[in-house]
Amino acid sequence: MKAAIKPRIDLDQRTPLHDVIPLETPFVVFVDPATACNFCCPFCPTGDRELIGETGRFQGLMPLTLYRKLIDDLTEFPSQIKVLRLYKDGEPLLNKHFAEMVSYAKASRHVRLVDTTTNASLLTPERIRPIIAAGLDRINISINGLNDEQYRRFTGFDIDFSRLVDNIRWLYRNKSQCEIVIKIPSELIEPSQHQQFYDIFGDYCDRIFIENFAPCWPEFDVEARTGATITQGIYQQLVQPTETCPYIFYSFSVNVDGKVSACFLDWSRKLIVGDVRKDSLRSIWNGVQLNSLRRLHLEGRRSERSMCSDCGQLTHGMPDNIDAYCADLLKRFDFL
Repeated sequence: MKAAIKPRIDLDQRTPLHDVIPLETPFVVFVDPATACNFCCPFCPTGDRELIGETGRFQGLMPLTLYRKLIDDLTEFPSQIKVLRLYKDGEPLLNKHFAEMVSYAKASRHVRLVDTTTNASLLTPERIRPIIAAGLDRINISINGLNDEQYRRFTGFDIDFSRLVDNIRWLYRNKSQCEIVIKIPSELIEPSQHQQFYDIFGDYCDRIFIENFAPCWPEFDVEARTGATITQGIYQQLVQPTETCPYIFYSFSVNVDGKVSACFLDWSRKLIVGDVRKDSLRSIWNGVQLNSLRRLHLEGRRSERSMCSDCGQLTHGMPDNIDAYCADLLKRFDFL
């Protein structure tokens, strides 16, 4: 097998957050090309279209004019962002301008790496060829079964599994410098299928891993919706409680309509901290709303926000742990 059995999270040479925050430039900016998805997975809020409808969340594609504006905004930060993550709530390849998005970000020279996550249902050679040519640095592929029937059962989508494998094989052979990461939730396959997963995909990616479901979506009960019992973290690690959210100190997310969420898990839009259509990304990054949320966490009061109080990402997602440094970090945020 060519691929390394290694989770998608990058832990090598990771910058200790407590040494560098507050950050003048975020490490990661999430941008959602498409807020909808063609799959209806029970472990994802976007898959429950009735639930999403109740939130009033805008459903659609990010216009190129808005996207270019937010990429241009990155010039105001004093340095490059480390990662532009073209993914949040939906299936990014539903946006037919995806290759142009990658190209524009890479040409801006304000972004070090551009990556995305896809369910691979639209990953045809015709669709992916211009994306690779545009300079995509990494693609995370979420596999949701090992045959047509498993896909139909778990995603509500009819897929030709053999064709999906062929498309991934084509991608690997034509990937240029793009890193390919393939993952599957362990709950979607039988233990007897683990080796089959490695056998099918292990020669067509750079990393491969069997992950776990996690209660990462606030106010969305994954166990109740899937019938799974969650005992480990996403990456098969022991569950470790973390009180202070590190993500709001190094990342934020731009939704398809330009509204900015403090958190990439803000599926119901309860953590909106700005609007890039009205303000610059830098002013939102340093703004009152986001800094007030940071202060709440540093003071040990995150439970006052329901979306933060109920977040399983802090226990199951292997976050950076800054709990021991909160008192010192509060002093650094003296502008609050």
